[in-house]
Order: sequence, then structure tokens, then C-alpha cells
Amino acid sequence: MAKREVTVYQPGQFETENHYYPRALNAQLHPLIKYFMSLSNDRIAERYCHLHPEVSRDAVVETLAQPIKHLRWSGADLFCVSNDRGNRKVVVIELNSCPSGQKSVPLDGEYDEHTGYRNLLEKAFLPMIKRRTLPDGGFAVLYDKNQMEVTGYAATLADLVQQPVYLVPFYKDDQDPPARFNEDGVLSIRKPDGEWLPIKAAMRYVTQKPWSRIPPVSRTLIFNPILGCLAGGRNKLLAAKAYDFYNGVMRDTKLAVRTPETIWDVSKSAVPMWVQRLGGVAVVKNPYSNAGQGVWTIINQEELDRFMELEADYDRFIVQSLIGNAKWSSRGRQETLYHVGTVPDKRNRIFIADLRFMVGSGEKGFFPVAIYARRAPSPLASELGSDSSTSWDMLGTNLSYKDESGNWQTQTERLMLMDNRDFNKLGIGLDDLIESYLQTVMATRAIDQMADSLVSTKGKFKFRFFKTVNPDDRLVEEIYRLPG
Repeated sequence: MAKREVTVYQPGQFETENHYYPRALNAQLHPLIKYFMSLSNDRIAERYCHLHPEVSRDAVVETLAQPIKHLRWSGADLFCVSNDRGNRKVVVIELNSCPSGQKSVPLDGEYDEHTGYRNLLEKAFLPMIKRRTLPDGGFAVLYDKNQMEVTGYAATLADLVQQPVYLVPFYKDDQDPPARFNEDGVLSIRKPDGEWLPIKAAMRYVTQKPWSRIPPVSRTLIFNPILGCLAGGRNKLLAAKAYDFYNGVMRDTKLAVRTPETIWDVSKSAVPMWVQRLGGVAVVKNPYSNAGQGVWTIINQEELDRFMELEADYDRFIVQSLIGNAKWSSRGRQETLYHVGTVPDKRNRIFIADLRFMVGSGEKGFFPVAIYARRAPSPLASELGSDSSTSWDMLGTNLSYKDESGNWQTQTERLMLMDNRDFNKLGIGLDDLIESYLQTVMATRAIDQMADSLVSTKGKFKFRFFKTVNPDDRLVEEIYRLPG
């Protein structure tokens, strides 16, 4: 394998066409999305409390306005659903600690070409540099996928700090990576000339087992820290616990993170029992994967048998209730939920679509950054036939996949932009967007609080405590520990 090299971005190198999908460059942002993005948190809180008089207004305002400590950038995958009484709501499927989204947002002519890239870096990343005592050094962007967006971040950051920014490939299979941490937790990167340069702050888009090569806590500012991944940003098992703890604390305010019913710490041998308890229809997840990998939708015995035959990388799974059609969803202890789905097309087909909602958190609290949607490849079936052998085509919405060479690719034909063409197909309105925003913010807060519990008063990662809340020895063995 050829040695992966660092690329240097100088101020003035941002080229719009390199950092957005062509469809986004040629699209017009939908007026409703534009209007929503212009709303202040106070106005959003006022509208939400008007529609939910049972919730504490003070709690809603504080949830949106209070800065958080670790997870200053996140993106939730959400489903718009209904229950058997016809009540609509938004549920959180998972939260990502370094989400994609910028390249999929139509440009708004009223703003500069950097749009969301600048918005996130200026409001969430740069203020952290001023608040912390950091080692001397340069700026970097670490990545292991999503070339289009990471180059956008690198070029934008170079413009904002007016100095070179180093774009650093950091793959888990690299035997000679151009990045390393010393025993003090300072990141250094290998420049194109071979010299090692210390880094004081880095944006991270490293997604594949990032804890295997980046320590949970470091002196170099990592945006977002691996701590956020382990606490739930890339750990579905701990995310489920974080939501449960958060909902318990917030019970009196009537605010809550809504998720499908979730059973955690499930051994592989126990999966069939829990699938049966949910009515034979369920979702099984490897807690530590992302980009649609390690997720199995199960609607019949054949799919369950296929899952049980697979080799397992980890000791624990989570099992969730499956959200399907009105006639076939999981039956658990909680209410049964069904997909609202897209507006029927000309052939009266309804597709499942999720909503990716990206937010940032700065000194004045949270703010929306990017929104897009993704639809499943096949339409949602009204009945489950006995010949159904694979359900992922009608239930899976993720666009990422690995080609035969093991490289990440994207099925952009299923991307739904927030433009005048695609947005109306989703059948959602302003109040759905407000609900999605609140759910994303609360999920982020829940995981941020879990992350804070994993750090000692001396700023050290609490390995022993982590093992008690996440009892999976294989994962613990993967976590990078600083020398000494």
C-alpha cells in the first residue's frame, strides 16, 4: 500500500464546486428550510412550548441556550413516525459524533460560499481554542472518509485562521500513519517534507474505530474528542443508556429523548429470544459500527438465521423495536410506531426516509447547521409476504457502502435535498423540523453528560468505570492508551 500523504491547504483555496454535490450546487434551498434556519432559539422554544404545554418552558430554553462541554458538533438520524392513534412524533435512531451533511445543503445566495462549513467552525470550533490552554503548533483536519467535506473544512479553516491547515489521512489499517500522539497527549503530523509538526487543534472526521488510534482525552484539542464517541456518539450501546439516564433526570420537565424500545448488553446467543419478544420483527445492531454497517433488520426466520451465522467482532449487541408499516411493526412494552414515509409517488408508492439533522454548540448554545434526508431503495410493503428474504432494501436509508475494493462510496441517487424539488416529498412541516431540532439537541446533551461522567476530576479517562457501564472486553482492548 502506498504511503498516505498529508495535504496542505493555504488561505484562499476554498473552491465551492469541490465541497458540494453537483445537485446541491444547482438547487435552491426550500423557503421553509430557509425560514427555519433563521429562527432564534427563543422563538423555537416559544413555538415548541405552545404546542407542548405540558413541558417546562425554562427547561426548553435552557436546553437550547446552555453551552455543552465535549460534543460541540453532532448529527442525529431521525424518523418521523406515527402511533396507532395517529399521533405524529420524531424519534432518534442514532447520533453521530462527526456527521456528514455540509456537501448536501443547497447554497443560499444570501450567504458566503463557505456557508455551513464556516458556520460550524466559527461558532463551535474556534471559541474552544480561546477557552483552553493548548500546546504550541498548527491546525489539522484528520479523516478516514468523506473527502468532499473534509477538504471543505480544511480550506475553510485555513481562511478563518489565516494560516496553513494540514489535511491528514488517518486510517485504522495504516502501518505508517502520518499522525501520532506523544506520551503527553500532543498530536503531531508528518508534513509532506517529512518533518513532524505538533498540532494544537484538529477537527476530526475519523469514523472507523477511532478510539483505536486516538486517545479518549488529549492535550491537543480534538473536535470532537474520542470521549464523545465512546460515550454514545459512535457507541449505540452507551448512547441508549445515556438517553435513559437523561430522561430520568428530566422526568419532571416532561422533556425526553424519544427512541425505539431498546434492549442493551445482549449476547449473541440471546438475540433470538429478544427478537421473539418483539413479535419476531426487530433491529439488531453492532453497537460500535456506523454508516449503515453492522445493522440487521429482521422480519422473518430466514433473516434471523442469516444473522446468527455471522462472525461477531464484539461480545455485546443491542436489539431495538423495528419501525415498519401499520400492519407489521415490532410489538414491545412501549407503543407501536409506524413510518410516516414519503408522500406517495405517481405509482402510489411510499418510501421510508430518515432525516439527518446536524447541529453545533457554541458560546450562546445550540444552532442548526445542516439538514438532508435519505430514502430507502425500495418502497415500503403494506404486507409481509412469506417469500420476503431481505428487508434492508425497504428499511435501510444509509447512503454509504463499501465497494469491491473496500473503498467508501455513496448512493447519491437516494439523497433528498432540502430544495424545492425534494423537500415537499417528505411531507414534513415547520413543527416537525422544530421537533427534530429539539430531539437532536437533547440526544447530544445526554451523550455529553455521559462523556463528562467518564472523565475524572484530573481530566483522565476512567477506564475502570467505563468497563462497568460498557461491559465489553473486546472494545476496551481496542481503546488507545497513551504511552506511559
